[in-house]
Order: sequence, then structure tokens, then C-alpha cells
Amino acid sequence: MPGGKHVLGQSRDRHIFGTVKVGEKGQIVIPKEARTVFGIRPGDTLLVLGDEARGIVVTRPEVMRDVAAKIFDESDES
Repeated sequence: MPGGKHVLGQSRDRHIFGTVKVGEKGQIVIPKEARTVFGIRPGDTLLVLGDEARGIVVTRPEVMRDVAAKIFDESDES
């Protein structure tokens, strides 16, 4: 299915793109379907976050900027 498999019972904007292997240099290849859905192109910068108990997240830096803005906006309302 183009765009990855959808997570059962979840909205259509959640996907499973499969697995990737870490190469000898510690690199991974982001699946083409994921790059297409998220508009990731060669040369783009991605942010890697990690929680030792919960795992790794790879995202665009602006996603975290948007999350931080939302947190600050909500704290202004208090």
C-alpha cells in the first residue's frame, strides 16, 4: 500500500513504514514511502531524540519548535 501500512484502529495519518537496518557506519535509510509522506529530501536536517526506556524519534526540527510554541502558549493561559 503506498504511504505505508496504516496502524489498525488509528487515524489514517498514522503509518507503519517497515523496518530498517543500521549499516556499518551507523546509518539508516528512511523508506521511500516515509520520505514521500513527510516531504523529506536529500540535504534536509532531521532531529534525533532519544529516551532510554521508550526509544528513538526522528523528526523535523520544526515539529519540536511547534510543540515548544504550544507548550509556551498554554503556559501563558495559566
